[in-house]
Amino acid sequence: MKILKWLGALLIALALGVAIAAPIGPMPGFFIGGSQAQPPETWPDTSSVHEVKLKVPGGLPRVVIIWIVEWAGDLHVVGGGDSGWVRKIGAASPVELRLGDSTFALNAVAVSEDPEAILTAWLDKYEPDYPEIVAGFRNDTSGASSAAVFRLERD
Repeated sequence: MKILKWLGALLIALALGVAIAAPIGPMPGFFIGGSQAQPPETWPDTSSVHEVKLKVPGGLPRVVIIWIVEWAGDLHVVGGGDSGWVRKIGAASPVELRLGDSTFALNAVAVSEDPEAILTAWLDKYEPDYPEIVAGFRNDTSGASSAAVFRLERD
């Protein structure tokens, strides 16, 4: 009987460990999943893609579920300047992007020229489906100065 209780406790601990390690909703995790693939020369249309997973490195890697936008043929992600995953990237860092069932090794590079245009495209993409959230971003008086915009580059 003690063995069954011990095994039950072990199974519960393992299930909790898996749940904590995988991203759930807005909560980050450690595992990105998907099949490793080479980035395509031209990205597929992502206008209907609402969320992707982005893995940033560190002592404890972090996978976040995030919005993505295509601008001038490149994929971009946007985060709050004080966000933990943004701080891990800094000015540039290798990352992994999961788009559909494929995972791509890329470099995230902070955009310094015209981040406002990318941020506007990002907000325009998501406003029809998330009007309250986007309105909050648009009404933020600090605007683009508080956002971190990253271009996802191929190696």
